[in-house]
Amino acid sequence: MTKVSPSVLASDLSNLASEVKEIELAGADMVHLDVMDGMFVSNMSFGMPIIEALRNKSDIIFDVHLMIAAPERYASRFIDAGADILTFHYEACEDSAALLDEIHNRGIKAAISIKPKTPASAIFHLLEKCDMVLVMTVEPGYGGQSFMYDMLPKVRELRAEIERRGLDIDIQVDGGINPETAKAAREAGANVLVAGSSVFKSCDRKAAIDALR
Repeated sequence: MTKVSPSVLASDLSNLASEVKEIELAGADMVHLDVMDGMFVSNMSFGMPIIEALRNKSDIIFDVHLMIAAPERYASRFIDAGADILTFHYEACEDSAALLDEIHNRGIKAAISIKPKTPASAIFHLLEKCDMVLVMTVEPGYGGQSFMYDMLPKVRELRAEIERRGLDIDIQVDGGINPETAKAAREAGANVLVAGSSVFKSCDRKAAIDALR
């Protein structure tokens, strides 16, 4: 089953609670919350206080994506704030295996993300510890970028390795997702789609979410 996780970076951030409620009612499976620190990526977004405030307004699954340096320093605080799935970048963490274990020990799902230049094989040794793998289909840091079709072989490689090992792991793609690129990503083996503009900028968000599936 294809799951859709709209990214709030493309929403009206001045009305964030109502925006999240609207996509929940429109059929979104979860909401994607991009945390950027201006260090691991050049952009900045929001942190724990916003997620905690939003948690009090919504029961939807919080899919929290940490695009931050040294995520092991802050993971526990993001879990306390309300994350249901916590994703961090392989490239930003000194001991990814330990952090995946820490997240699981706190009782939520753990995921790891790789940037476009990182090969899929770099995280093969971590797959047994992952509930989800996020393949970035743009360079992380900004919304509205074009989908990188040359990331699809990486998705195929991960899906083949996951199936070879008999694991139950979601593959998420993030960046430039619209109905056309979603189809290509699904065919490559992705089953969780992060979409910003194609959902939040649509006048019919239910139709936009349905189109991605």
